[in-house]
Amino acid sequence: MRFLTAALAGLLFGLGLLLAGMTNPAKVLAFLDVAGAWDPSLALVMLGAIGVSLWPMQWTKKQAKTLLGSSLHMPTQRRVDQRLIFGSLLFGIGWGLTGICPGPAVSLLLSGQGAIALFFISLITGMGLFRVLERLFPHW
Repeated sequence: MRFLTAALAGLLFGLGLLLAGMTNPAKVLAFLDVAGAWDPSLALVMLGAIGVSLWPMQWTKKQAKTLLGSSLHMPTQRRVDQRLIFGSLLFGIGWGLTGICPGPAVSLLLSGQGAIALFFISLITGMGLFRVLERLFPHW
C-alpha cells in the first residue's frame, strides 16, 4: 500500500510539474531572468502550490502518524546555518544554470534527452559526494 500511494503521489506531482511548465527549462530560465524577458507565470504556480499546501501542512503538524499509520518525520531545525545557506546557494546556481531542479529532472528522465540524463547523473553524484563529505566533516 505504501508503494502504491508513493507512486500515485509521485505521478500526481510529476503531472503537476508538467502542466505548470516546470519541466520546460526555457520557461524556468525566463522566470529567473528578472532583468530581461521575465515570465512571471511560474510565480503564480508557486503561489498556488503554497496555497494548496497550507492547510495540509498545518493539519500534519498536529498528527503523530500519517494517514497510513507510518511515523511522521517533520523538520525540527529552525536555525539558518552555514549548511542551509551553502546548500541553497548550490541549488540556486544549478537551477539558474540549467533551468531544471530535481523534481522536473525525474519527470524528464523518460524524455530521452541526453542533457537530462547528464543532469540526473550529476545530481546523484552530488548527493553521493555530500554523503562522503558529511561523514568526513560531521560538524561543518
